[in-house]
Amino acid sequence: MLFRSRSNFLLFVSLTSTNPAYDPVALGDYAARNIQPELLRVAGVGQAQLFGTERAMRVWIDPAKLQGYGLSPADVSSAIRAQNVQVSAGSIGALPNEVGQTIYASINVNGQLGSVEQFGGILLRSNADGSSVRLRDVARLELGAQAYSSSSRLNGKDASGIGIQLSPTGNALGTATAIRERMAELQKYMPEGVSYDIPYDSSKFVRISIHEVVKTLVEAIALVFVVMLLFLQNIRYTLIPTIVVPVALTGTFAVMLMLGFSINVLTLFGMVLAIGILVDDAIVVVENVERIMAEEGLGPREATIKAMGQITGAIIGITVVLVSVFVPMAFFSGSVGNIYRQFSLAMVASMLFSAFMALSLTPALCATLLKPVPADHHEKKGFFGWFNRSFKRTAKTYEGMIGRVLPKAGRYLVIYGAILAAVGLMYRQLPTSFLPNEDQGYLIVNVQLPPGATQTRTLDVIKQVEGYLQQQPEVDKVVSVLGFSFSGSGQNAALVFVPLKPWEERSGAEHSASAVAGRAFGFFMRSEEHTSELQSRGLISYAVFCLKKK
Repeated sequence: MLFRSRSNFLLFVSLTSTNPAYDPVALGDYAARNIQPELLRVAGVGQAQLFGTERAMRVWIDPAKLQGYGLSPADVSSAIRAQNVQVSAGSIGALPNEVGQTIYASINVNGQLGSVEQFGGILLRSNADGSSVRLRDVARLELGAQAYSSSSRLNGKDASGIGIQLSPTGNALGTATAIRERMAELQKYMPEGVSYDIPYDSSKFVRISIHEVVKTLVEAIALVFVVMLLFLQNIRYTLIPTIVVPVALTGTFAVMLMLGFSINVLTLFGMVLAIGILVDDAIVVVENVERIMAEEGLGPREATIKAMGQITGAIIGITVVLVSVFVPMAFFSGSVGNIYRQFSLAMVASMLFSAFMALSLTPALCATLLKPVPADHHEKKGFFGWFNRSFKRTAKTYEGMIGRVLPKAGRYLVIYGAILAAVGLMYRQLPTSFLPNEDQGYLIVNVQLPPGATQTRTLDVIKQVEGYLQQQPEVDKVVSVLGFSFSGSGQNAALVFVPLKPWEERSGAEHSASAVAGRAFGFFMRSEEHTSELQSRGLISYAVFCLKKK
């Protein structure tokens, strides 16, 4: 089955007004006619759901009067349908016309009615004595809302909201950026006093997550550069792994593109873990070439050929072993498979390209970039000399420790067995979860009143929720939607999106999303009028409060 959009909301666009002419109904009508169609045209948008309403003519029929005139509701509907139509009246002088006629003109008529008075004048019946029955004789008419099933609020005030849902192939960051740009353009044409806000945007967490992962990626590459320079103490040796890593990652990106994957937190996390493996293969080649040149006095080309003859099998073997570890994860079913498939294939692609580079590009770079080295090239002065001497002492100390351990292998195996037992015990004691809860920068409150509760009662609950949340220093804005929730739709359902302030403004565990959720949980548990139930939605990693009115 193909779905037009994803189930979760990417962001909310809220329209507010300081102009008395634009009440919530007028805002909803403006949003439905001018904003919603424009947002639906933005690439990546699967659905733009209006939490408001358009204007409509409300006809409240008086059954007693209707029966007194001998009419039925069907007669009223037929009369409205017949007398409120958009018609083309034609034109004067249209073809075929009289010979010699020189002009023609179109005729415009008001077919559709546009006011309460015009609708009131709709003719229901014409009697033989010249009297007539019109719609205003049997009904009360007013210009109101097309539907009252849903509405929205922003920071405790009436608003008209549009919830944006991504298409199955939409890019969250690109779509959110395009919507912001489009709304900035539409702002120029909004009526005086009407403004928009995007109080809730879930792509912010995606953006900062990818930024942090990319930063870690850059730090990993920089660390590899520093470590290689520290141990091999030659910029040429250091450049080779630094060149190989971006090339291998580029190949990984190409494989992901062919498989239909995107750059996201899971794939970038896989590549961050693969960085160590990517440089391992290159480091093994470079170090072996350097060792042969130092010990045997061979040139770079001859040393590279001999080194590859020694380690080619080892590189292929370790790559096959690692790939066999991660490939099965790509075939998991259900939610686990959906979560780990991209991670697994990103890891596998990175490792395969790393091995390919180690057998092709790295030897070529070694043969062309490296220069012959003397056997005593590590005997230096200064910082590198001190490091080499310290490392040699540490290596000899380690060798001595191993020499003392080997004759008493049985005793140390007992210690190793105790360590394994402790690991197993601690593994069983640690709590388990589907996915770790993360501070994604917002909370969602799911409100569900008892069946049969009216929207008035739901609004009372929402006002109390808004009042408490707006007092919290971590809360940035509060977006409320009445008539819709995760538990279903109806007068007794509501949903509150609570975007929090930026992470840098609420440092510390006491200001995290889970801390805010915990305080709110305790507050509503102590309330005499409400009971609360805190739920954790592990898959989407945010806290949800279910508030049920007694």
